[in-house]
Amino acid sequence: MTYDADVLVVGSGPAGGSAALLLATYGVRTMLVSKYGWVANTPRAHITNQRTLEVLRDLGVEQEALAAGTPQELMGDTVLCTALTGEEIGRIRTWGTGPASLSEYASASPCGMIDLPQTYLEPILVTNAAARGAKVRFDTEFLSLEQDDDGVTARLLDRVRGDEYTVRARYLIGADGGRSLVADQLGLPIAGQSGKAGSMNIVFKADLSEHVAHRPSVLYWVMRPGAHLGGIGMGLVRMVRPWHEWLLTWGYDIDQAPPEVDDAAAREIVHDLVGDRSVDVEITSTSLWTVNHSYATEYSTGRVFCAGDAVHRHPPSNGLGSNTSVQDSYNLAWKLAMVVRGEAGPGLLETYTAERAPVGKQIVDRANLSRDQFGPIFEALGIAGGSDDEGIVAGLAACRAEDAEGVKRRQALDEAIQLKNYEFNAHGVELNQRYVSSAVLDDGSPAEEWVRDPELFHQPSTRPGAKLPHAWLVNEHGGRMSTLDLVGKGRFTLVTGVAGGAWRQAADDAGIGFVRIGSAGARDAYGDWGRLSGIDEDGCLLVRPDGYIAWRSPKLARGQADALAQAISRVLHR
Repeated sequence: MTYDADVLVVGSGPAGGSAALLLATYGVRTMLVSKYGWVANTPRAHITNQRTLEVLRDLGVEQEALAAGTPQELMGDTVLCTALTGEEIGRIRTWGTGPASLSEYASASPCGMIDLPQTYLEPILVTNAAARGAKVRFDTEFLSLEQDDDGVTARLLDRVRGDEYTVRARYLIGADGGRSLVADQLGLPIAGQSGKAGSMNIVFKADLSEHVAHRPSVLYWVMRPGAHLGGIGMGLVRMVRPWHEWLLTWGYDIDQAPPEVDDAAAREIVHDLVGDRSVDVEITSTSLWTVNHSYATEYSTGRVFCAGDAVHRHPPSNGLGSNTSVQDSYNLAWKLAMVVRGEAGPGLLETYTAERAPVGKQIVDRANLSRDQFGPIFEALGIAGGSDDEGIVAGLAACRAEDAEGVKRRQALDEAIQLKNYEFNAHGVELNQRYVSSAVLDDGSPAEEWVRDPELFHQPSTRPGAKLPHAWLVNEHGGRMSTLDLVGKGRFTLVTGVAGGAWRQAADDAGIGFVRIGSAGARDAYGDWGRLSGIDEDGCLLVRPDGYIAWRSPKLARGQADALAQAISRVLHR
C-alpha cells in the first residue's frame, strides 16, 4: 500500500510543531499541515519551563530557544499593584528566581526557564522540522478523516488554489488547538466545563522601561475596577519583549455579547492599567478568548492521536499550556517512530493515553485552581473583586493601618500572596510527572513517598515511571555534561555504573545505547549521581527515548541479561 506520509500532523502550534520536529529527527516520513499562512501571529503561550527546554536540548535546538527567549533572571519580580505607576500591593518571586527556589531549580535540570512566546517558539520547531525532512504545507486546511486497519485518509483543502485532495498516512496526529476538528470528529470524551469566563488580549508596543525595569518580571497584575468581569479581579500587563512589547489581558462578561474593541478603546484600557496617559501606545492586535476547564479522558482512537490544547483546555495560569503540549508530543513521537519501523508492537501506542491523560487533567485542574486563588488577596484587603476606585483605596488604607486590624489584614495578605507560589513556583507540577502504563515495568519497590509538597517541590527518583534525574558529570575533556545528555536521541539507553560492565553485551544484543556513569567519559566528579541513582554500581536503569525509566535492576544478578531482553520486549509490546 502506498502512503503519502507515515504520520500526518494537523496543526503547527507547540504540539504539532514539536511532533513534526521529533518525528523528522527520528527519520519518520512526516507531513505537517496548517490552515494558516504561517505560525502563530500573537504571543499567547510564553512560559517555557525546564522540562520543555530539556526536550529542545535533546532535539539540538536549545541554543536557538535561549537566543530567542528572555532569560530567567528577568522573569521573576512579579508585581501586584493598582497600576504600573500606582501603589504596590506586593511582589512575588516567581519562576524559580527567588534565592531559595533558584537553587532548587538549578539542581533539578541542566536547563533553566525562559520566556519564549509562541511567535518565537513555533518558527524554531517548524523550520527545523522542515530542515530535517518533514513536508510542511501551510494554507492547507484539514476537513475530515477516515481510518481503517491500515491507515488514515485525510481530506484537505488547499486554501490558495481552492481545491480539495486527500493524503494517506499510517497515522495522524490532531494538534489543531482548543477547537480541534480532529478531536471532534473522533468523538473524544471531554470532561469538565467550557466557557467559564471571558477575556480579551490586547497586544501593544510601548516603552514602559521607566515603570518596570527596576522590578523586572513577565507579569504585572493590576487591580482595577472592571477587571473582575473576567473572574480574576485583576488585569494583567504581560511582558512580551523587555520592555517595549506587551500583551494586556482584561476580562469581559461572558454572559453578555462579546465586546468590540477598537484601537481607541484598547488604548484606553492600556493607559488605565499603566496609569500614565503620556505613554505612546501602538496597538498591534486585539482578540477574545474564553476560560475553560476541560480535558480529554482518551487521547486517541485507532490510528489517530490528539495532543496539546486539543485534549487539555485551561486558563494560562501556571504557564503550563505550551509546555504540556510539547511534552505530549515527546511522549508520543518515539512510540510512533518505533511502531512505524517495526521495532515495537501497536500496543505500545495505547500507553500514550495512559501516561499523558492524567497529566492533562492535573494541569487543567491546577491552572483553574490557581486562577481562583486570587480571591484570598481581595478577601485580605477587605474588598470584592468588583470594587470601584474608592473601595480599592479604602481597602489598601485599611491594610496599611497601624492598628490591630491592620496587623491582621497584613498577615492575611502575606498568606494570600504566598498561596500564589502554587501558580508561580509550582516546580513539582512542572517536573514530577510519573507514568503508569505497560511501557513502565514496576520493580516491586515500595510506593514513592513524597517528602515535601509534590506540587511545589521537585523530587528526583529512579523508580520506573519517573524521569531520569539530572546530575552534572565530567566528560573526557573536563567539561560538564548532564546525565540527561547521555540518553534520548530517539533510542533506549542502558545506564549503569563503573562496576556494571557486564551489562554491555546485553545492551549490544538488544541494540540499545550503553552508558557507564563513573567511567572516564562520564565521571561522577561531584558525587551527585551516586546519591541519586537508587541502584548499586553494577545495577542498571533502562531509559526510554523520552528520558523516562522503563525498568530498573538495583544490582547485577544471574540471569539479568535475559531479564533485560524480556523487559525491552514487554515495554515495546513485541
